[in-house]
Amino acid sequence: MPKAKTTPWDPAEHLETKEDMAAYPEAALEDGAPALVASALGDIARAKGMSQVARQAGLGESLYKALSPTGNPELATILKLVSTLGLRLHATPAAKSPA
Repeated sequence: MPKAKTTPWDPAEHLETKEDMAAYPEAALEDGAPALVASALGDIARAKGMSQVARQAGLGESLYKALSPTGNPELATILKLVSTLGLRLHATPAAKSPA
């Protein structure tokens, strides 16, 4: 049987609309994993042009480091990035757990 040929999948290539870019971190936030949220925001920044986004956010090279797999961005960095990307974070009440 011949080996299957695979190609890497890049989420940034599929983030085309504002709605796509809003739904992606929303899903990551629901998961609750901080690294996943940072990764989703990084993918959106790459889709929009990472260098331009970093410059607009006033973060420069630190944005690349903060969003790397070993990065641990501060909340201030995340809030600047979210604003620059044209997104808003919001909180809603959690579903009540069964008693």
